[in-house]
Amino acid sequence: MRQNALKSIVFPLVLIAAGFVAVIALSGYLERVRPPLPADYDDSDLTLNGSRLKGFGLGFEGLMADWYWMRSLQYIGGKIIKSNAEFVNIDDLSGLNPRLLYPLLENATDLDPHFIAAYSYGAVVMPAIDKAKAIEIAQKGIANNPNEWRLYQYLGYIYWKIGQYEKAADTYGRGAEIAGAPPFMRLMAASMKTEGGSRSTAREIFRQMLAGSDDPMVRLTAERRLNELDSLDERDAIDAALITFKDRNGRCANTLNEIVPILLQVRLPEGNEFQVDKAGNLVDPTDAPYVLDRENCHVKLDAERTGLPIK
Repeated sequence: MRQNALKSIVFPLVLIAAGFVAVIALSGYLERVRPPLPADYDDSDLTLNGSRLKGFGLGFEGLMADWYWMRSLQYIGGKIIKSNAEFVNIDDLSGLNPRLLYPLLENATDLDPHFIAAYSYGAVVMPAIDKAKAIEIAQKGIANNPNEWRLYQYLGYIYWKIGQYEKAADTYGRGAEIAGAPPFMRLMAASMKTEGGSRSTAREIFRQMLAGSDDPMVRLTAERRLNELDSLDERDAIDAALITFKDRNGRCANTLNEIVPILLQVRLPEGNEFQVDKAGNLVDPTDAPYVLDRENCHVKLDAERTGLPIK
């Protein structure tokens, strides 16, 4: 009896172990003989359409939407890695030609019309890639979620970004009427009508975006844009100080350190202050030293070290 019982335990264990060995060997073989994928495989058109899948997911539409959402993030991540660029401007991914981003987000939101993260991600990333599609996905989000004031915020952001301030004002105003919408929505509606293209308006837009989003990509975009706005203020002040120095001395400064006494008298917007590194260099908000273009007596970003967009 004991011998039979022992056999009944040992035999299945041996069978399982043999199965594991076979699976490992087979996996290694398949990896070795797998043919290389075409270079444009990642950009192959999607086989399935989310709107046609809806109703056939047997209750798993939400899970399928998550899959398309994760694939959209992996798709962009793969594009960034393959670009081999030292700096990628998250706010403008058009150089990566992410042609499948919108179809992936469209499928995700077709399968789950209440997928707010997918709408907001598309609203932030798509404007530089395809303005019309950016507006389309934000409007789709509002149509499916009319009581989500944040979607009006993102649509207003798109209109602001492409310079359509009247439409931005109207969108922020409509969002302000929704129950639970914060006061800044009404303030933004007014700002769009009076100073739509100002830095103060831009700063408020990205500040609210940073405070109100849990999406890492959206937050990173907002942080970089706020740093860029701070740097623009700093560069304006530095250029003004260079002009003052040149008027007083009949020449451009040899280094930016020569204009520090003038900069000490400058008050930057938002109560910001100029930053200096351990070597005594004036640095931008990403801690890269500013560069003096003595030929034009003008300050520039360090293209190789800065984390800010070069324009």
